Amino acid sequence: MKKNSLKKILNVTIPFLLGGGILYWMYRDFDFSILSQTFANDMKWGWLLFSLLFGISAQIFRALRWHQSLEPLDEHPRLSDCVHGVFISYASSLIIPRSGEFTRCAILSKYDGTSFSKAFGTVVTERIIDSLLLLLFALCVMLSQLNVFLRFFDTTGTDIVGFLHGFTATGYIVTAICIVVTAFFLWFALRKVSLLSGLWQTLANVKEGIMSLRNVHNKPLLVFYSVMIWVSYFLHYAVTFRCFGFTSDLGITVALVSFIVGSISVIVPTPNGAGPWHFAVKTILILYGVSATDAVTFVLIVHTVQTALIPLLAIYSLAMLGLRKTK
Repeated sequence: MKKNSLKKILNVTIPFLLGGGILYWMYRDFDFSILSQTFANDMKWGWLLFSLLFGISAQIFRALRWHQSLEPLDEHPRLSDCVHGVFISYASSLIIPRSGEFTRCAILSKYDGTSFSKAFGTVVTERIIDSLLLLLFALCVMLSQLNVFLRFFDTTGTDIVGFLHGFTATGYIVTAICIVVTAFFLWFALRKVSLLSGLWQTLANVKEGIMSLRNVHNKPLLVFYSVMIWVSYFLHYAVTFRCFGFTSDLGITVALVSFIVGSISVIVPTPNGAGPWHFAVKTILILYGVSATDAVTFVLIVHTVQTALIPLLAIYSLAMLGLRKTK
């Protein structure tokens, strides 16, 4: 087997094995008959379906921001193609984690003649902005809720040391594996970027794409798009609390904390964060008093339904691009 073929196989299989292993560990003793009881007695499907609107709006705001950041580069793709590219990129990342960034640039290159390397440079900038915003949100939540955590530990007689002692050996192993695999994929991604930048012209285009935001005509609008992406992501998650009786009374504090922890956990390269996201959000919900059974039920249903939205949007975009190509 050729070396490149082996790498491609590993790129696909490792994330699935990691995510699947974590999910198996979490649900190995789970009574799945509880799901049918939850569907029948404790589900408000209207709220769950309503949350999907914010998942769509997050991707549309991302496409709007991307379209705006390409303008200073004298690249003017159709806004609809930016939307289709973003929709398809999320589905691509379900198969090969982190491949979506390349996929959406390739779509604009194919359908609008946009420079791939310039588009990729803007995507790199987007990731930097998103990481800084997530870090800012995380710091604000941690600082604003510090007293809540201290009060919780004092009331329950639990401290951080005791919580860590209560962490099972398997939990430590899962966390360690996630860290190792994430480090490997970061190294692999950096290596890919270095290979992509082998040609000086390509490197110059990528640099130009990264620096494009300095010349964006309406910077407040760019900031608005960036904030609305994360507001939509948060509502996409927080609205689902209204779907279940055991989470409907939880306040915005729990939603914010679990959202931040869940968002950070998806750094681990698994399809749509499957496994690490379940583990992280479940742990936070239990920390705030939700029973273990209810917590794992919540993450399983919410993640499954919201993940199902991704291929549906991709199918829509592929169909629209296919019709336009036919015309």
